[in-house]
Amino acid sequence: MPEPYSNFRASLAIARASLISMLRSPTAVVFSILFPVIFIVVFGSMVDNAAANIKIGIDQNCDTNNVVYRSIVSPKMVQPQSGMDAKDMLEALKKGRITAILCINKEQRTEGFPGYRIELTTASSSMDKIALLETIIRESVAGLNEKIFHGNKTAATIEVRKIQGTAYHQIDFILPGQIGFSILMACIFSSAFLFFNLRQGFVLKRIFSTPILPFYLILGELISRLFFQIIGIVIMVSLGYFAFHFTLINGLSTFVEMLLFSIFGMIVFMGIGFTISSLIQNESSVAPVANTITLPQILLCGLFFPIENYPHWLQFLCKLLPLTFLVDGLRKISFEGTHIWQMPIQLTGIFCWTILISIITIRVFRWE
Repeated sequence: MPEPYSNFRASLAIARASLISMLRSPTAVVFSILFPVIFIVVFGSMVDNAAANIKIGIDQNCDTNNVVYRSIVSPKMVQPQSGMDAKDMLEALKKGRITAILCINKEQRTEGFPGYRIELTTASSSMDKIALLETIIRESVAGLNEKIFHGNKTAATIEVRKIQGTAYHQIDFILPGQIGFSILMACIFSSAFLFFNLRQGFVLKRIFSTPILPFYLILGELISRLFFQIIGIVIMVSLGYFAFHFTLINGLSTFVEMLLFSIFGMIVFMGIGFTISSLIQNESSVAPVANTITLPQILLCGLFFPIENYPHWLQFLCKLLPLTFLVDGLRKISFEGTHIWQMPIQLTGIFCWTILISIITIRVFRWE
């Protein structure tokens, strides 16, 4: 008596064939693994000297109505962050979201003139910007001294207090971005070209005549890309961890959560690839359309430099793109130790994109 047909076993067979096909494809290996590895080596070898923006938390007791405060925050690179309570501000400091916490208090000097005491709380998580911030503050005070006082008097004294935090390296920013880049390229391009060729060669039409359900066909492709990405992520994370001190805050469990969160990105970008393959009628048009979708995300989603470097009007658009939600989530998991369920913005954003792309894919997907 013949065994009953198993959709799941058929799905695994498709996954195995698709994985072998991707591993044998020079284009898939180069764009999904080799290019990200090259970027990791290049950026990981660079000296961490990016000053860009210096975010400082403003203590609730800080006196902001004085010339000392205005002088410190006047440079464009210094960005005051207010509205957080003491606990959230301290947590942001330890996780490297802000460079320091600033508190300015007025004090009466024994010489008879008023002055200010600057209290600066820093952490090792922002060591690359602390020295620059201290220099800005000292130069600001020195400039006020030249304008206001003569002799050895000073407008403010500076007290720096350092607390323990996780050391932040440039690789902690770059590597999650390269994982996102790898997922983007592997899922969109390989899915678009694969399904277009299968449809043009009437392979999908033959598969359609078999008992396999469409869901299991897509599941097989998802499984194959999951294994392919696991290989790539293991290579990238191992290189970053052992060669450039990439932070896995909770070790192996952090790596597992990064993989789980990456699945959402794979579903979104595979769906985009399926949609392209279904709508495009000419093979020569697949690459231009795929590039039109991928290139803006590569440039706008903070893979190589922070989104905060863009104009404010453009930042809003950047934060809505699916690759932004994916990369931001991976950075929070790896460096900050945030669990998937503790990222409502990133999780909601990538989930909404997953639902949207899934609906579009189901409506436009064609077997022939």
